[in-house]
Amino acid sequence: MGVKEIKKRAVVAVVRGATLETIIPMAEALKEGGVTALEITMETPKALALIEKAADVFGDDILVGAGTVLDAETARSAIMAGSKFIFSPTVNEKTIQMTKRYGVISVPGAFTPTEILNAYEHGADAIKVFPASNVGPSYFKNIAGPLPHIPLMPTGGINLENAMDYFRAGVVAVGVGSSLVDPRRALTDAYLAEVTQNAKKLMQGIQSVRNGLVYN
Repeated sequence: MGVKEIKKRAVVAVVRGATLETIIPMAEALKEGGVTALEITMETPKALALIEKAADVFGDDILVGAGTVLDAETARSAIMAGSKFIFSPTVNEKTIQMTKRYGVISVPGAFTPTEILNAYEHGADAIKVFPASNVGPSYFKNIAGPLPHIPLMPTGGINLENAMDYFRAGVVAVGVGSSLVDPRRALTDAYLAEVTQNAKKLMQGIQSVRNGLVYN
């Protein structure tokens, strides 16, 4: 399991502030729309229990992982709870090593070309570039010039309107947060249907770009 799995899923839904009551309905709504990778951030209360519950319920249907992982100990705890990937906001070599020791996908966060290369050379499967909104899609196209072999994944400010521009710039996947699913919203049937519809629209747009079609 590695970058091919992230590339296949294309979108990682970043969920902050979910609860044991809301995580399954949210994940189900995303799955109905074709988004099948779910990042549960570790600053969320009971994050490990959320990861374990989602991983148990969905199995391989949804790739469940941990985000905002700051150290190797937290990475190991998340992996033991069922995480299939570890996302970090920074480059922490010990966290990358721990993640790869257990055969899990490692995606540390980096920003500059030096940081990106450093993370990749230490074993990262892909690099999360955050905050992507500060630089926009052109940055990823420019980085791909000297570093075409390094898989990049923008996060921060990605939404239905701009995600396709990042894929046109050559990224392997995107992380999308509250513009796709917002745990602060009341999870009514109408809102869950909206999540599914937005997920579907996002995945269709990405597929169109990957197929070389024009997407409006």
